[in-house]
Amino acid sequence: MKYSGQTQFKHNNPPGTGILLVNLGTPDAPTPAAIRKYLAEFLADPRVVEMPRILWRLILHGAILRLRPRPVARNYAKIWTEQGSPLMVESQAIAQKLQTRVDQDLPGPVRVGLAMRYGRPSIAEGLRQLREKHIERLLVLPLYPQYSATTTAAVYDEVSKQLRSWRWLPQFRMLMQYHDQPLYIQAIADQINLGFKQHGKPDKLIMSFHGIPQRYHKSGDPYYCQCQKTARLVSECLNFRADDWVLCFQSRFGREPWLPPYLDKTLAVMPRQGIKSVQIIAPGFAADCLETLEELAMQNSALFKRHGGESLHYLPALNDSPAHIDLLLSLIKQETRGWVETDPEIPTQNVKDRAANAEAADNYKV
Repeated sequence: MKYSGQTQFKHNNPPGTGILLVNLGTPDAPTPAAIRKYLAEFLADPRVVEMPRILWRLILHGAILRLRPRPVARNYAKIWTEQGSPLMVESQAIAQKLQTRVDQDLPGPVRVGLAMRYGRPSIAEGLRQLREKHIERLLVLPLYPQYSATTTAAVYDEVSKQLRSWRWLPQFRMLMQYHDQPLYIQAIADQINLGFKQHGKPDKLIMSFHGIPQRYHKSGDPYYCQCQKTARLVSECLNFRADDWVLCFQSRFGREPWLPPYLDKTLAVMPRQGIKSVQIIAPGFAADCLETLEELAMQNSALFKRHGGESLHYLPALNDSPAHIDLLLSLIKQETRGWVETDPEIPTQNVKDRAANAEAADNYKV
């Protein structure tokens, strides 16, 4: 194996800590070609689609990548901004604001990087940029509050794959979930209260989470249980009654059973039950994206009204809000405990010692 290293590495580089934020990803443009490239990478991951590879490749390349890019591109075009994909714009804003807070609150140097599991900037790019900052400690923070093999584990797979080519491995930690962290629960509850102030209290609040196939849950994936716990803690924080809210799962794909209850089917029957106004929040999405801005706010609003509903309001993700940055900073402090030396002279002396040893090795003659 060829090991990659920092170009023009010097042993007197000051050590640092790297924080790599990772989100799911987004195509580069709202075009069929860009969508096809993105879906080819995303859906080829065996963590995402657990199916015999030969059979799945036939389905993926024989049907899905031929038929889906065009309609998906039309959906992306509805939400695309002048700055680009909303998920990318929001994720970049999160990383920038978090770097500012880290600079203020943590002894440095601590560098915040951003990567996407699929698309650009890739995890390889994000790690390379951090390595160029001479990091000796690495915390990977996937922006997925609830753990699933389809998301968090997929990030771990790629990070570990990239680190295999590093000559000098950093101390490595990875946050696996934060579905029940108090600051997270409070931030979601505050977002709901803000929605109630803006739109009035609805007949029903829906907490919508991205679905996964039922068989993943039956095989041991904790995602369903963590979604349930998040929703329960948020409802308790808001002192909700049992009939004030409901948990649903969205974004179903394919023919096999996914986690119930299905959001679209739930919305279709609500008007017949006397529920005319609905607000939806998606606690599992750290930043707004296609699944929230187009699927929830547009598609599901139209579906609800088509079946007799009167109003559906989507409540935004936490995005780059102060509460979200506070939460992420708290998670970083929690996960990097023990990494920051109490004596500021220790890292400085370590660097001096390494530089002296390196000079002696370079000047040694046989």
